[in-house]
Amino acid sequence: MFTYRVDDEVALKLVTQRDAEEVFDLIEENREHLREWLGWLDFSTDMSVTRKVIDMNLQKFIQNEALDTAIIYKGKMAGKVSINVINYANKTAQLGYMLGSKYEGRGIMTRAVKAMIDIALFEYDLHKVEIHAAEGNRKSRAIPERLGFMQEGTIRSAEWLYNHYVDHVVYGMLRKEWLTRK
Repeated sequence: MFTYRVDDEVALKLVTQRDAEEVFDLIEENREHLREWLGWLDFSTDMSVTRKVIDMNLQKFIQNEALDTAIIYKGKMAGKVSINVINYANKTAQLGYMLGSKYEGRGIMTRAVKAMIDIALFEYDLHKVEIHAAEGNRKSRAIPERLGFMQEGTIRSAEWLYNHYVDHVVYGMLRKEWLTRK
């Protein structure tokens, strides 16, 4: 099983069926908090859906197309960070993440995303990592900004969120930039 130790408090762990209840509980406990920016929550309302998504993500992992990890903070599942899409033709990846509200403000997500960038660029040997975040989602956008990503543009009406479209701001980090950042 894949586990990546980030530091003394944080680790990334491949999500498997053994984690289904904990993933589902994390979503349930944070449903209203996460619903503002995650459009899939209304489709993930029971354990069977969680199990199907985990199976789908494990298949993508086996095929080297994605990596879905739980963020373990002091032994508890605090959130998730994933390589959602790998484009080997262009050597790029897109990351996504979510964090339980009681874990915010501790630098957990910044540390987890930093580790996932290292995995994408050096373990998967990719050239570029992208993060797409809803324009109004300041907490999500703060992660790539804090890590020195370049804001590359905005995709208009990129995502339908329940009853309206939201624009996505696209951030990018090249391997050479990651290696030379301060």
